[in-house]
Amino acid sequence: MGKLETMSRNADRLLDEALRLSEGDRAELAAKLIESLDGAPDADVDAAWAKEIERRCAAVDSGDAVTSDWETVRSRIERDIFRR
Repeated sequence: MGKLETMSRNADRLLDEALRLSEGDRAELAAKLIESLDGAPDADVDAAWAKEIERRCAAVDSGDAVTSDWETVRSRIERDIFRR
């Protein structure tokens, strides 16, 4: 794995230390670093998701939603992705 030429010496040392961590610790560190790059959460996101969930549940309850059983979906995934 090559290092970025523009990284500071401190960042370079941190990267060297991070690469010596266990796989699980590296994954957790990577997730936290990526999370730190995200901006502030949109205040309306939770309300928008709640509204969308309600809409989808209502569509299922009324019979308007098109659904598929897991075996059908799994077969489609295997066909479309894994058997290219």
